[in-house]
Amino acid sequence: MRAVPPPLTLNKALMSMHCISTPLVRESVTAYIALGGNLGDAARTVQAAFLALAGLPGTQLRAQSSLYRTAPYESSGPDYINAVAALDTTLTAPDLLAALQALELQAGRERPYLNAPRTLDLDVLHYGSARISSPRLTVPHPRWTERAFVLVPLAEIAPELVSAAQLQAVADQGIARWSAEPSAV
Repeated sequence: MRAVPPPLTLNKALMSMHCISTPLVRESVTAYIALGGNLGDAARTVQAAFLALAGLPGTQLRAQSSLYRTAPYESSGPDYINAVAALDTTLTAPDLLAALQALELQAGRERPYLNAPRTLDLDVLHYGSARISSPRLTVPHPRWTERAFVLVPLAEIAPELVSAAQLQAVADQGIARWSAEPSAV
């Protein structure tokens, strides 16, 4: 019997380590987050990450997609489990990124090389209508329209953000709704 990993939570030590500020009053912004992983029990980790996202300061989980299984894309290792979440948050974009990276770290994320297999990957796809280009964060995510593992779950929860042409452009990338039963991608 496998040990159940502890739930992901953003504790005060991680918040201070990543310099997350929590302003008293700030207008809520809708952010879309890509979730994925391909090491360990990736489905359980992604499901735990949904709960952890809902627990971020000043944040509500507005929607979550189904889980999807995909072959590695520009990566290696076992198949990935992917999903997308919609959040309403008062965190700034840099604070949201810091919180996501803290959750990745808590889930055992390591970055030994570019596109290495991972326990948990959390990416900011959109942060309201903001356009951000900094050394740490680019929003919208620079490759969000190139990846079926982002577009398909995003279209499930926010169809107004994904066009039929965008979905057609990634139709050759294998993706299947995840179930506990093995199936071909």
